[in-house]
Amino acid sequence: MARTRRCSASLFSTLVVFTLLLALGGTSHARLLSRLVSDGLDGNGELTASIIRLPRGFIRAPEESCEQTYGFLPCTTTGLGNLFLIIAYGFLMFKAATFLSSGSELLLEIMGPGIVGGLFLPILGALPDAMLILVSGLSGSKETAQSQVLIGMGLLAGSTVMLITLLWGSCIVVGKCDLGDRNTSLDMQDTKGFNLFGSGVTTDMQTSDAAKIMGISILPFIVVQIPKVFPQMDQTLGILLALILSVLLVIAYCLYQVFQPSIQKRRLAYAKHKHVISGILKHAQMEAIGRLLNENGEPNIAVIHKLFRKIDLDLNGLLSRNELRAFIIGMSLKELDLDSDEALDEAVDKVIDDFDSSGDNELNVDEFTGGICKYLVEAKRRVPKSGANSSKFIHEFHSKTEAEHKQLAEGSDEVVESVENPTLMITKAVLLLVLGTVMAAAFADPLVDAVDNFSLATSIPSFFISFIFMPLATNSSEAVSALIFASRKKQRTSSLTFSEVYGGVTMNNTLCLAVFLALVYARDLTWDFTSEVLIILLVCVIMALFTSFRTTFSLWTCFVAYLLYPLSLLLVYILDFVFGWS
Repeated sequence: MARTRRCSASLFSTLVVFTLLLALGGTSHARLLSRLVSDGLDGNGELTASIIRLPRGFIRAPEESCEQTYGFLPCTTTGLGNLFLIIAYGFLMFKAATFLSSGSELLLEIMGPGIVGGLFLPILGALPDAMLILVSGLSGSKETAQSQVLIGMGLLAGSTVMLITLLWGSCIVVGKCDLGDRNTSLDMQDTKGFNLFGSGVTTDMQTSDAAKIMGISILPFIVVQIPKVFPQMDQTLGILLALILSVLLVIAYCLYQVFQPSIQKRRLAYAKHKHVISGILKHAQMEAIGRLLNENGEPNIAVIHKLFRKIDLDLNGLLSRNELRAFIIGMSLKELDLDSDEALDEAVDKVIDDFDSSGDNELNVDEFTGGICKYLVEAKRRVPKSGANSSKFIHEFHSKTEAEHKQLAEGSDEVVESVENPTLMITKAVLLLVLGTVMAAAFADPLVDAVDNFSLATSIPSFFISFIFMPLATNSSEAVSALIFASRKKQRTSSLTFSEVYGGVTMNNTLCLAVFLALVYARDLTWDFTSEVLIILLVCVIMALFTSFRTTFSLWTCFVAYLLYPLSLLLVYILDFVFGWS
């Protein structure tokens, strides 16, 4: 129901913005944007009845006209008017990315990991960027394409740099926990505040492998620049070789995801752990004398203490592994196969890891109380607010985690059978994917035109506009998802978060670059993007080396990532406008 309400709200807001654009593009309103925003002068220098007057340098010459995209969408020659269009079309591209993300996740829940999660999800995630890059040089004359294709390069560079700098650093800040004696983060413990060396994030070795793959993905950028280093080599041949290599890397990466689905396996492990949490809460509620939450929806400490004394069979004030084992056996979670010793020991280990802050493999009453409180907070996050304080919320949380685990653990056919009304769910997923794809294809071209017109009206290079603003439209959904995962402050979720960030950069460096190279090769455009390629190489190499050989990142590392963003913009400006590289 919550997902349905979110989709309905997204569709409504999309229709409102699209209707507004249609109204502005109508024949009776064709000049509305230009009248709303002008310099207050007509072509003869006389004052006009414009609503907002701006410096004349903010717009192009009034005698210039614009061409409506598709013959009905609005256009304008003013700077502020085009800024409005960039925001409007950018919002629609953001919604397209959101629909694609929602449809992909829904399809993954129904079909399960494997081909869906390894092949389709990475491609669909990069689709909005790829679509914008494609249309940036697809239409118009060769001269027009050569000018507008810089917008595609700006998006490619801006998206990659934003993910690996601003988003990466923000995930460190949001996901930071206290660092323990072994220099690893302690799940859900954030008592040191913004201690640059005492707090940070720890990921697993598989996340480091994802960072190494990200580093390998820059190879096509190196290949395409070889003719610039060795002028005797034909530039067209360099573009073709880089295109072939990038396509091969896309195929290799997708096959790797299918046959070595490490991220999907970690999602499954996390779903399994959440189900253990829900089982413990449900069993604890059954065993406890009273409710685990008081009337205000806060943990009932007195009841949790009574539960501790009930589990403490030898009454020594400590819960041993055997006592925890006996308690977990009583949960009877058949779908997790806790009857096997290995699975049972794994569940006990995870509970001790979550609860035991002293490291003595036993739980005192304070550790047990703190752990149950953490689990209750996690459960309240997962259950809609309307039911979080009710007596049924633990049962609802248990049902949610059970469904998630089944959807990820079973094969695709079995998962579809376990989903209520699978035909309707698959239809909804397909409709979301189709809607997102159609919107990305439809609004990519007018967004590129608006950026180009804004650049002409303000004399701001189109590369910088697309570098800064367009990634906000195409990557906002992914960024929000990553920050939500990081905010859970656990090593498991942090590993998944950073793996997906590295995966997004990898797809930019392979799939999106392949689209750009194919465009340049097919239209026989001049390759004049040395400074832009250089900043992608520098940022990706620095961050790949920084993240491939370590698993713990103290809080100070976020400043390294943050600084790379403005430095990359400064480097392009110096190389292009001071040294004249472009």
